[in-house]
Amino acid sequence: MVYNDLEEVPKRYYTQYAGKNKANYGDFIMAFMDKLKEIGRKITESGTIVEEIKTKAKELNKKIVLCEGEDKRVVEAASVCTQERLARIVLLGNEEEIKKNNEGVDLSCIEFIDPATSPKLKDYAALLYELRKAKGMTEEQALEQAKDPTFFGALMLKNGDVDGLVSGACHSTANTLRPGLQIIKTAPGVSSVSSFNLMVAPATGNKYVPDGKIVFADCGLNPTYTAEGLADCAIATAKSAKEIAGLEPRVAMLSFSTMGSAKHDLVTLVQEATRIAKEKAPDLKIEGELQFDAAIVPEVAALKAPQSEVAGHANVFIFPDLQAGNIGYKIAERLGGFQAIGPICQGFAKPLNDLSRGCKADDIVCAVAITALQTR
Repeated sequence: MVYNDLEEVPKRYYTQYAGKNKANYGDFIMAFMDKLKEIGRKITESGTIVEEIKTKAKELNKKIVLCEGEDKRVVEAASVCTQERLARIVLLGNEEEIKKNNEGVDLSCIEFIDPATSPKLKDYAALLYELRKAKGMTEEQALEQAKDPTFFGALMLKNGDVDGLVSGACHSTANTLRPGLQIIKTAPGVSSVSSFNLMVAPATGNKYVPDGKIVFADCGLNPTYTAEGLADCAIATAKSAKEIAGLEPRVAMLSFSTMGSAKHDLVTLVQEATRIAKEKAPDLKIEGELQFDAAIVPEVAALKAPQSEVAGHANVFIFPDLQAGNIGYKIAERLGGFQAIGPICQGFAKPLNDLSRGCKADDIVCAVAITALQTR
């Protein structure tokens, strides 16, 4: 039903419900307006979380390279990031061509670098050769490879000429991650890179998510894990949850078993990963193995894991493999109404992030801000 007069909305609700609540019309209007304000606050909550991330990024003033100057969404995002002072932007590509193809977009204060004609190309090629000669790469191959914008961007990052890298708007994940793995490599003590999604609760809220946000991993990168790799993913995700989302991480290592309720090699892997994570990060609040309901529902946790300070109150959820993680975050999106921000890469020695090829300019802006925060 459509109401032409907005005053009719509370009147209609009052007619239906006020009698049984014994409320007078004035009190009802006040309660109704309070409810509208609460709904409005929740509707803007996901936007607020992104704005918080942007505000933190502005304070850092980091230099981020965007590797795909040929993509209009990337160019638009570069303009927004510069105008909002989220980061200092280096845009790779031919400056003349980029400006010609994006008339009307403010590209002032953006640094343009064409890898093919850059004065640093030979230096970067030499760096690439040193990194890859043991794998059989020749100097000629290194020079040719360094002209590739994503490799060039990764070499800039390796050399300390930028603080972070974002790519993947018009290239595959492999095209972004290959230079990352070959040039940037994993952080010290980390066995493998991983990814996480920041999951923002819907406008109507969720009683199990009082902070309005939780973190899922790994939802987009590693198909399978060793126990050590899963432990590293848990530790990295806890760090990301604190630095990016502002959460005090309480990590649940998920399984189809809770605290030994089932026996299986898959359960054993999660148990071993939990043990390793506790050894590597003794101050981290982490529990496993836990079923999802035991991890997030206090009443279930009281029955299944009564001694745990994490069970029933987890806000970081580590899935045992990519199948579970990818399915889980999409269920939360489609059936639970959560907004997924990510996947966001973690575990590299320096910040590097891969975009979805279906991304919008706003998604790229958010990725730049998150990448800036990962430099801390």
